[in-house]
Amino acid sequence: MASEEKTLAEVVAEGDAAAKSQTSDVLLSAGDAMRIPAVNAEGGSAASGARKSEDAGVETAEEATEPADPDIDELCKDMFSKMAVYLQGELTATCEDYKLLENMNHLTSLKYKEMKEISINISRNLKDLNSKYTNLLPYLEQISQIEEQVSVLEQAAYKLDAYSKKLEAKFKKLEKR
Repeated sequence: MASEEKTLAEVVAEGDAAAKSQTSDVLLSAGDAMRIPAVNAEGGSAASGARKSEDAGVETAEEATEPADPDIDELCKDMFSKMAVYLQGELTATCEDYKLLENMNHLTSLKYKEMKEISINISRNLKDLNSKYTNLLPYLEQISQIEEQVSVLEQAAYKLDAYSKKLEAKFKKLEKR
């Protein structure tokens, strides 16, 4: 069976003669490493003729295992190691981002606790000031009353001063006569 099978390159190299004589569609990829059975003139493969009779019309293909190039193996290993390093770096960066966020959240919570304490102190001080203001309110009213009385006395003093100046002027006038 191995002698009857051909590689993909051999089938393509055999040329268009076999492809022109047959109208069946075959999909092949460039990286296909399968061996394709040789096609006979009847449209079937020489290797599958025996299988068709045994499997009642079912064809199977076998994958050929060729040793991979050492360069390809080395390149694959290199690619996978570099991909592993890259993914490890991405995961490390993500972990570092999460640690940074965790630290920022912790610092923010501490800042908010500090601000809460400050606002509690401000509230307590404001209540103390309000209670002191209510305690001082009667004294402030007395001060306002005293201020009004002082302004009335001041007006009276000005009137008295003006009257005394008039009286002095009259007295001097009478003395001259």
